[in-house]
Amino acid sequence: MISSRQPQWFHFGPWVFSIDAAEALITTTPRDTQHLDVPTWAAAYGLTHLDNPHQRAVSLVGPISSTLDRAYAMATDLTKPLILCHLSINGHPPAPLLIDGTHRLYRAWREGVPRLPAYLLTAEETRQIQDTVLLGPGRTSITSPLTR
Repeated sequence: MISSRQPQWFHFGPWVFSIDAAEALITTTPRDTQHLDVPTWAAAYGLTHLDNPHQRAVSLVGPISSTLDRAYAMATDLTKPLILCHLSINGHPPAPLLIDGTHRLYRAWREGVPRLPAYLLTAEETRQIQDTVLLGPGRTSITSPLTR
């Protein structure tokens, strides 16, 4: 049976992260989940201000008010672990970035759930699931697809 499910990608700046590759990596390299602090991460992703009708700023990391599907968020499974990667930018030490579970994080924050389970990928694992928006998945140069 062929699945009609579309590949899942998380976009952040010039990068895209394959959620499917992250899930496969977690399956082949099992690990314990970590506890993600919901209030801290919800605030960092701007989720605590999404429903403010007088909002005057946008989050640089999380979704904007019009892009978060609240009905979908409120029906998500809070037992499914979120996925965080470790992203290193310009030689700085790697920092965690939520790449899968924003809707679950929103629901947990709205319902007052203090913690969610999360898988944490290493910086090396992050590089394995990461591509650039300009190049696209699997591309290694900016040359036109016609000239490859």
